[in-house]
Amino acid sequence: MLVAIAYLWQRHPQLAAVQRLGDAFPSNQLMAQPPEAEPTALGDRLKLNYQQWVMLLSQEAKVAAETQPDRLCVLLGDSISLWFPTELLPPQETWLNQGISGETSAGLLRRLNLIDDTEPRAIFVMIGINDLLKGVKDDTVIANQALILRYLKRQHPNTKIVLQSILPHSAAKATWEGRDRLSQAPNERIRDLNARLREVAATEGVLFLDLYPLFADEGGALHLNLSSDGLHLNRNGYQLWQTALRVFIQARIDE
Repeated sequence: MLVAIAYLWQRHPQLAAVQRLGDAFPSNQLMAQPPEAEPTALGDRLKLNYQQWVMLLSQEAKVAAETQPDRLCVLLGDSISLWFPTELLPPQETWLNQGISGETSAGLLRRLNLIDDTEPRAIFVMIGINDLLKGVKDDTVIANQALILRYLKRQHPNTKIVLQSILPHSAAKATWEGRDRLSQAPNERIRDLNARLREVAATEGVLFLDLYPLFADEGGALHLNLSSDGLHLNRNGYQLWQTALRVFIQARIDE
């Protein structure tokens, strides 16, 4: 495995500045811990554009396909999945994180083929918040998610596919730099969309993991103590997500 990663850096030395795979390669991780915040364009880290991220994720997926690690699980999504600290992911699994910051359902749909040759025991999908922030209609989000699930079922017939709900945000209490756009995606809309996503999961015959109630306060907003900026998660948030994943894997994946 280390040889494969070393080969990756030899082929794409410009990606080393991101420290995406880190200095070490733990036996149960296909991606080392990312930096605490997105890298800046200057300094010792390179801010990748979308196509560069796709290229990097393609190489990581290729490593997983070539080595076929035991108990492989894949995360598909946006920045919320991307910045999941590797040491907080359930340790009994081998994780391939295929998240990209700013990703939409349409973007994810176009790059699902990157993991075609992998053999995961489970694939966890969380996508949609960026669609809402960019003005995409709910019907389009639902249609794209249905297409994502159908593709994954077709390409990975022996894999448990898990659709995860969209998380809430902290609304007016958010400090995220794009907080003005949160008004386009009120939490009431996210709750309604999650209800439809549950139906899509049932129709498509995949599993559904409803994380929204775990992260929402009494008013339906993201708990501030679970978030770094009212949209993204902090360590407390990822620890809560880890607990949900561990319980879900034991109950629904290992059965």
